[in-house]
Amino acid sequence: MDFLKNFSLVLILLISISSFSQISGKVTDTVGNPLQNVNVYEDNTFNGTTTNKNGEFRLNIDIEDKSLIIFKFLGFETQKIEVTSENSTEYLEVEMIDKVTSLDDVVIQNDEDPAIRIIQNAIAERKKNLARIQQFKAEFYSKGLWEVENVPEKIMGQEVGDMGGSLDSTRSGVVYLSETVSDIAYQSPDRFKENIIASKVSGNDNGFSFNSAQDFDVSFYRNTVDLGKNLVSPIANFAFNYYDYKLEGTFYDDNGFLINKVKVIPKRPNDIVFSGYIYIIEDTWEIYGVELKTTGKSIQVEVVEEINFNQTFTYSEANEFWVLFSQKIDFNWKIFGISGEGNFVASYKNYDFEPNFEEDFFNKAVVTFEENANQKDSLYWERNRPIPLTNLEVRDYQRKDSIQTVWNSPAYKDSVDTARNKFKLLDPILGYNWQNSFTHQEAGFGGLTGLRYNTVQGFNINTDLYYRQKDTAGTYRKFWEIRSDISYGFSDERFRTSATFRKKFNNFSDPYLTISGGIKTEQINNTNPISPLVSSVASVFFERNYLKLYDKIFARVAYSEEFWNGIQLNTGLEFQRRKALINATNSQIIGDDNGGFTSNNPLAPLDFGSKLFPSHNILKFNLSGRIHFNQTYTLTPNGKYNNYSNKYPVLSFNYQKGFLSDISDYNFDVLKTRITHDFDISRFGNFAYSLNGGLFFNADDISFLDYKHFDGNQTRIGSSTNYLNKFNLLPYYALSTNENYADVHFEHNFNGYILNKIPLLNKLNFNLIAGAKSLFTANNKPYSEFSLGLDNLGFGQIRFFRIDYVKPYQGGWQSGAFIFGLNFIGDL
Repeated sequence: MDFLKNFSLVLILLISISSFSQISGKVTDTVGNPLQNVNVYEDNTFNGTTTNKNGEFRLNIDIEDKSLIIFKFLGFETQKIEVTSENSTEYLEVEMIDKVTSLDDVVIQNDEDPAIRIIQNAIAERKKNLARIQQFKAEFYSKGLWEVENVPEKIMGQEVGDMGGSLDSTRSGVVYLSETVSDIAYQSPDRFKENIIASKVSGNDNGFSFNSAQDFDVSFYRNTVDLGKNLVSPIANFAFNYYDYKLEGTFYDDNGFLINKVKVIPKRPNDIVFSGYIYIIEDTWEIYGVELKTTGKSIQVEVVEEINFNQTFTYSEANEFWVLFSQKIDFNWKIFGISGEGNFVASYKNYDFEPNFEEDFFNKAVVTFEENANQKDSLYWERNRPIPLTNLEVRDYQRKDSIQTVWNSPAYKDSVDTARNKFKLLDPILGYNWQNSFTHQEAGFGGLTGLRYNTVQGFNINTDLYYRQKDTAGTYRKFWEIRSDISYGFSDERFRTSATFRKKFNNFSDPYLTISGGIKTEQINNTNPISPLVSSVASVFFERNYLKLYDKIFARVAYSEEFWNGIQLNTGLEFQRRKALINATNSQIIGDDNGGFTSNNPLAPLDFGSKLFPSHNILKFNLSGRIHFNQTYTLTPNGKYNNYSNKYPVLSFNYQKGFLSDISDYNFDVLKTRITHDFDISRFGNFAYSLNGGLFFNADDISFLDYKHFDGNQTRIGSSTNYLNKFNLLPYYALSTNENYADVHFEHNFNGYILNKIPLLNKLNFNLIAGAKSLFTANNKPYSEFSLGLDNLGFGQIRFFRIDYVKPYQGGWQSGAFIFGLNFIGDL
């Protein structure tokens, strides 16, 4: 009986193997040029693939008798080849013939291009066609490739190296190659889930590819397509405000549908638009395919030259609608003489439009990875990769696998450490870093380049020392570090040193423990409204010492963690010994007629000997949190990665208690809240707002340090990408309060919606920005600012500048001023 049982199993296995076959071949045009992205699939099924850059394909089919293979490509006649069990192993060479389009049967009325009627109908049916597919499951494959050319050996004096073995002798090569195989699921209107079964990254056998199916969610049925900027679809409700159209021709596909090939022509090339061709099916007005492109100017990423989108749909007879079969996104870029190109290809197969999802099937984990997704061997990929690798891709995998083997060898690691750890002549000035690749340890010294100036310390030099222990894989998923910050002021002749121990426990909830202590100077305005670099320039060149400091001796312990998905909590307890400081120097550095420096006491600017507060001790307890509503995430075996949605606002809160002060009046309680939201409004641009408020308790006579200070600006320099929560003409301490307060901020970036419609101005690619904000404090009239500005200023690919005209109002209009934004300054 056992023999018969085993014999039966073997027989069944042999029968199943004999009915399963993998066909392969190459698709070319009539002159032998390979055709990329040709759809190859079994007739009346969703089992298919696409051709690679060399026109090659591979398709797994189940042949019981015979199977009809369809070859479909926009602009070419559809080909059909019958495959049987006898010829299924033959290499298929398929020649595709250019499709002939015709306008012979098109009726033209009133000199209006027939494309107008077609697009009008497509717009009228857009919502209906978008809603045709209510739910599905499918199998998904994607591949991403990035190449670079002409990479210099140094950029801004820093060695580039060979970019992880990517560059050849010509300083060109593949810098990124990855693949994913996954199961995806969708339910209208926006529920999505993807389980990645296999993931492969060239040169990193432990890496996870993040080529998610959500990244390929480009639907031209929606009014706008999000590419960082919302670009207008050629069949959007308002598309005629952005496009002209021309009917290039019509043809019948192999199912007998009449297809209209429509040329999409932007009215204004730099606008948020596409150009190219969209294929519309007569009568149903569904999309048959797209060949569209946009530019870096349209998405305001100047280094990008062009992005191309190719989509092909296939017809489901059982459901009577068209579904996305394959998609390819190409791009190229250039900056500082370095150029590159890349592409992402995706194919969908084995759709199931009646999946019967369980009630809890969809959850916040929108992308998950199977445990061994990155450990699949070459045999798995050979069987399951629907799009064959090109010779370039094969060589890149082989080369980087070999390099990785060398890099993981003890001899290589030791040689790299020896070379990298070598001490150089300028290291005491520029900084020094040490590492041990075996034990995953790092240490270093920040150098002596952090030279700044303020009137409390005079010229001061800042540096740091650190030691870090990474996890056993050499990553930061878990680590601990000790860091010491050191500052020396040449005028007050004082060293200030602090140390911090920080430990991260895992990469899923991101728990951090921080223990720190020492002595350091801090801004009296705890919003840190002025960067050390801007303050130094203002002091040295303009005699404006806006930076006001105090000394803090402290010991602090803090803990933070994402306790529940989307809910981050932070708590801490700190002892502070606080001491007021006075200017150590009042001498001008460069002659000027601005009236000289002021004292370090913001409440008595002309009393240079006065101190803001008496020295005192205080304990401070802090509990804060941030809630990201509807937060989804990607879950890998190595960690959780949050996807922040702009669908809902973010709520933040902070409770702080000061207690056990040796000056009892300095004890206090304060509760602060903030609601922020940043979202796109279709083609009209990006709108952002911030609502803030605070309640003080038992705070009548607290130290000025614990007042609520606001993020003001007296330098006329802006250093952030937006001005939410910042008052650009408010003096730093003018409205500081120890009573209840509220402030509101609104800012709208039109992202070219207005300026792109104005001749000549639309060639500059600037953005118009409008803002309004108000501050409400006790015993003061409301303070407001209204602004109008231009963003994305610059030349060529350098677009780091912004300029705003700001007009304040407080019981009457006050003098306005221009604010010059330098987005690259940040916290320097």
